[in-house]
Amino acid sequence: MPTNEQRRATAKRKLERQLERRAERARKRRIFTIIGAAVAVVVVVAAAVTAFLLTRDSDTETASDSTTTAPTTSAPAPAGPGGLPAFAAPAGLGENCQYPETGEPAKEVNPPRSGKVPTEPAQVSASMSTNRGNIGLMLDNGKSPCTVNSFASLAQQGYFNDTPCHRLTTSESLSVLQCGDPTGQGTGGPGYQFANEYPTNQYQPDDPKLMQPVTYPRGTLAMANAGANTNGSQFFLVYQDSQLPPNYTVFGTIDETGLATLDKIAEAGVAGGGEDGPPAQDVQVTSVLLD
Repeated sequence: MPTNEQRRATAKRKLERQLERRAERARKRRIFTIIGAAVAVVVVVAAAVTAFLLTRDSDTETASDSTTTAPTTSAPAPAGPGGLPAFAAPAGLGENCQYPETGEPAKEVNPPRSGKVPTEPAQVSASMSTNRGNIGLMLDNGKSPCTVNSFASLAQQGYFNDTPCHRLTTSESLSVLQCGDPTGQGTGGPGYQFANEYPTNQYQPDDPKLMQPVTYPRGTLAMANAGANTNGSQFFLVYQDSQLPPNYTVFGTIDETGLATLDKIAEAGVAGGGEDGPPAQDVQVTSVLLD
């Protein structure tokens, strides 16, 4: 029969074994918890890396070159084009604006400063006065700073003062009033040119989408051009949704007062009754001023 001392020793050993088993279980739980946390971190990191790679691949599809053609109504755009692409600032936006000389300006003017131009403030208000009414503009400096830099420079030098809006289009696919040529012939410019910005710079230069029409919505202010990166002083004001390839730099919007003025000009139609030509009512820009 075991003595009291033997029973105590046996009970002590049993307790020690229970404590050891509990400690072992606790140790294993800690290990499993650490492993689980590590796996979770790996999963999160893997997801983040995947998202980054997808985003990077998507961003890689945006570039800053373009191929352009002048707006025309001779080939109506296909029905149902999409809208302008969402804006993603390309690398170097506004850091190297260049305005190479192209010949004699249609009206004496100096080129704008080149190199780096500010992208802030993102919006710049301007007022365009015409003999048919006022047209309020909001210039989109945050998206097309090189274009706004040129337009502001020309406005401040009085380049647009007392010049005609020489072209009105009234077709279903193109509804714009075009201005900015002091000669009124559609061939004059400031003696320099510069590259396209938004929306052209949202595409790779070889992207076939650059040749597919998108909707330039009513109220858009955009640059006219005669080919790849040939922006000068001519611009157009969109008074009804119009379909064009994304090769025409959008650099602002038109306020409601301006749209009402454009509607009246469009209502009078094109001289001679066509869909593309000089406005039936002559339109003279008296001034363009930055507010």
